[in-house]
Amino acid sequence: MGLTLQNVDKLVGREIHLKDINLEFEPGSRNVLLGHTLAGKTSLLRIMAGIDRPTHGKILIDGQDVTGVSVRKRSVAMVYQQFINYPSLTVYKNIASPLKVSGAPKAEIDRRVRETAEMLHIEDLLDRLPAELSGGQQQRIAIARALVKDAQLLLLDEPLVNLDYKLREELRSELQEIFQRRKAIVIYTTTEPAEALMLGGKVVVIDEGRVLQTGLTPEVYHNPKTIRVAEVFSDPPINYLEGIVQDGTAILGRDIVIPLKWHMNALSPGKYIFGVRSNHLFLTSHNEDDAEFRASVELAEINGSETLIHIKHDTTKLVVLEEGIHSRRIGSEVLIYVNPCCFFVYDEAGTLVASPSRSTIEGRLKPA
Repeated sequence: MGLTLQNVDKLVGREIHLKDINLEFEPGSRNVLLGHTLAGKTSLLRIMAGIDRPTHGKILIDGQDVTGVSVRKRSVAMVYQQFINYPSLTVYKNIASPLKVSGAPKAEIDRRVRETAEMLHIEDLLDRLPAELSGGQQQRIAIARALVKDAQLLLLDEPLVNLDYKLREELRSELQEIFQRRKAIVIYTTTEPAEALMLGGKVVVIDEGRVLQTGLTPEVYHNPKTIRVAEVFSDPPINYLEGIVQDGTAILGRDIVIPLKWHMNALSPGKYIFGVRSNHLFLTSHNEDDAEFRASVELAEINGSETLIHIKHDTTKLVVLEEGIHSRRIGSEVLIYVNPCCFFVYDEAGTLVASPSRSTIEGRLKPA
């Protein structure tokens, strides 16, 4: 089954929730919708499912217009952020419910329920009620109920967002394996760039109801075509420094001088915006051609096994991602290193004009 969205708009009153969406999803493909909260991801899923109708545009399945076809008449399953289970039914009956509605034979229902439960490691919970289970187990039930239908279109709306870190990692890994075994079109929404990269496949970057860029997930990550795509596909948000190119060098901010090497050697003189991800700013030098600049610490924020150091260089605020847990005194001065090979370069309109090579970055950032 192929799914196509043509010129889809969604208006609610005078508010634009979706604008001019044109997308194609191939049979058996794995896709991620990546965008911040309120970007329009859920609105788009609901239209794909047939729960809502677009204000304008068409939804096509294998070339056939199904825009007005009810969700009940489509081969679709959906998993929501909030796990929704029937509290008075056992786990077995919860998972079996869509098969019973479709009139599947009893033996077929039993086989598929047990196979799906085993796939999600809840086969020992089939006789329990949802209230007796943890949040992670309840979400597994909701996912199992969607998978058991064997629908041609599987939609997952941030299904792991309400689980703790350990459960999210565990389920995310399991879902990857499950998706690879299925022939359905899988569309998974997330706000997290790391989750999009982990799931792989293709990505649709969406913001304020508009599609910004689509493509293979690693390709879009390494070549964000606009500043806004780079912001959505970076966590922490990508750092920016305004700069001027002249006489074979670039001067960033007040006094950061870098040579025009590698991907930047063809830049014409003029004004540009230079972007660098937080994991490519360092407190120790990695290479002899690193540029260095001084900055003051505004905040040291511990995030799991990493420390986000918020710094200020002149009037520009930046974030450095440092491996490990470190304390930094607010107001203290630090020396920051960055290699020229790591910069994305955008013109004044915010369009990508030079993108760093992944192989060059990996080669230049080995410890000196």
